[in-house]
Amino acid sequence: MKMKRCLMIGAGGMARGWIRTFYPNFAERCQIVALVDIAPKPLNEQGDFLGLPKSARYTDLKKAFAQTEADYCTIVTPPWAHRECVELACARRLHILMEKPIADTWQDAVAIYRAVKKVGIKCTIIQNYRYNATMYTFRQVLRSGRLGQLNYLMGRFAADYRKYASWGAFRHEIPHSLLVEGGVHHLDMLRNLAGSRCVQISGWEWNRPWSSFKGESNASYVMKMANGVVAHYEGTCSGTGHQNSWHREYYRAVCEKGEVVIDSDNALRLVIRDNATGALTTEEVPLVQPPFQGHNYVIDAHLKWLSGGPKPETAIDDNLHSNAALFAAIQASSNGVVVDVRAMVKKAVGRG
Repeated sequence: MKMKRCLMIGAGGMARGWIRTFYPNFAERCQIVALVDIAPKPLNEQGDFLGLPKSARYTDLKKAFAQTEADYCTIVTPPWAHRECVELACARRLHILMEKPIADTWQDAVAIYRAVKKVGIKCTIIQNYRYNATMYTFRQVLRSGRLGQLNYLMGRFAADYRKYASWGAFRHEIPHSLLVEGGVHHLDMLRNLAGSRCVQISGWEWNRPWSSFKGESNASYVMKMANGVVAHYEGTCSGTGHQNSWHREYYRAVCEKGEVVIDSDNALRLVIRDNATGALTTEEVPLVQPPFQGHNYVIDAHLKWLSGGPKPETAIDDNLHSNAALFAAIQASSNGVVVDVRAMVKKAVGRG
């Protein structure tokens, strides 16, 4: 596999983890050849770590794109900055690997999708939670057919972020904080487990007087999938009881012949009721370890795609549907309606 050259956009926060934790695992397949950040301190700290010359460190995004010879860029910036980065990448015809969500508004998400498709570049979105061993195994159980057909799904996220800045100060300041920063993972996971796309969504996001958030920090939604599966999502940043925080979310899939459940202990269990005797049996399922997990799984898939391999599951074509569910959820709450997600996507891609 030919070495791929990467223009890295972002050096602080989450980008630091990319540079120091994720990308070293792919040192034989890709190289960060230039780095961009508006803040000089993280730019120079990570530039030193990478051994980049001063000429390959940029605070000016446009100069970085104009002066860097690369095969693709990695965008690890706040969501509201994604559109500018993508449009510059499209102008240079650089492939894109980007953190979720596609953007912080549906308008920008659609603009990004159209820009990418217009120039024909490859764009992969990170949805790392699909590829942890727990949820990877959960999905395999459903797809194996052992429990028959899937009926409905339940997903729960609950974290105690009542103290200001306990989830990063900016998340306590922005609108739609839970959905944009958390729900984008959970709605995508419900789609992933259902093996289908959301066609309708209804429900509410809200805040309460004692919340440390200015934006909406609670959510309750019902999703209808194209294959007939119904999914329920509960989320809160004011979890005062049982916690189902990051990597310990609760999911339950009720199927034709039993159910599969995972809770905060990260044990995956099958619960099956004998149709003849009524007896319940519970079985813990050994976890399947994918060759790569989390971010590393998606990075590997993207690099393979760039080298002529298959399109990743979270390429922008598919991930647009997860973003549509996210912004349809916001609309459903705001207007008190059931939103036609399928129609949103058809309009976005020019098919309706």
